[in-house]
Amino acid sequence: MRSLFIVICIMLSSCVGVPENIQPVSKFSLDRYLGTWYEIARLDHSFERGLEQVTADYSLREDGGVKVINRGFNSADKEWSTAEGKAHFVKDSNTGHLKVSFFGPFYASYIIFDLGKNYEYSLVTSKDKSYLWLLSRTPTLNSELQKTLIDRMQNLGFSTKDLIFVTQTKNNTAE
Repeated sequence: MRSLFIVICIMLSSCVGVPENIQPVSKFSLDRYLGTWYEIARLDHSFERGLEQVTADYSLREDGGVKVINRGFNSADKEWSTAEGKAHFVKDSNTGHLKVSFFGPFYASYIIFDLGKNYEYSLVTSKDKSYLWLLSRTPTLNSELQKTLIDRMQNLGFSTKDLIFVTQTKNNTAE
């Protein structure tokens, strides 16, 4: 029984690891990160497939964690999709490495590995680089900055040719 517990603990902790050559940002400020982020680009994954106008809203929870609300519009179904989750720091609140859960006790890494000086953009990945997001405080990003960030992602080994560029609108609200 004890060995099963150890195996489960190892499996769960491995879900919040950091991939080789990726370093979470330091001197991170959660207060500055809270609020709305617009998804500019992402690697494809099933839970956002077909979604446009994707945003992530972060706010403080009463338990000190972070409330996560992800929202996107499915144009094929003509409806908004929303998922609520929670996040907690893995090490300390000054490091941009959180664990996030949308499904009960199961957590995954949320690693902020690049962040604009004024928190105007954020690059986020997972424990094995299979997830990747380019987020912005605005629905669009300066094309020169966007190219620089995509080059950075490519240099770190991400499959940038597979990026999906998300359609955003100026009025990004549920109807």
